[in-house]
Amino acid sequence: QLQACGGGLVQAGGSLRLSCAASGRTFSSYYMGWFRQAPGKEREFVASINWTGGRDDYADSVKGRFTSSRDNAKNMVYLQMNSLKPEDTAVYYCAASSRYTGSFSYGGEALYDYWGQGTQVTISS
Repeated sequence: QLQACGGGLVQAGGSLRLSCAASGRTFSSYYMGWFRQAPGKEREFVASINWTGGRDDYADSVKGRFTSSRDNAKNMVYLQMNSLKPEDTAVYYCAASSRYTGSFSYGGEALYDYWGQGTQVTISS
């Protein structure tokens, strides 16, 4: 089970840190991802982080502004979002994948087994 929190309303240029808490004793065996869905749009990949936290990948739209990290001892994954823009407004979801793709390509929703409930991020201009 995944529980995301940390969303809110901030002005453009501000920062937010999303957190996602996972239950269970095998958290470190899951590749973790962040996705978002803006009103009227499809859900899209934002970021992913591998099992140890040593590899993270990002959508081009957030690269250089967002950073994902994880703490396996606490069963937590984070998304630090800086230099926020109005177009970052969306519901953000964390997700966990038990799959092994043989690469670091975890941008597809179908790879993920578990999803959090989502947290709303609203950026005002």
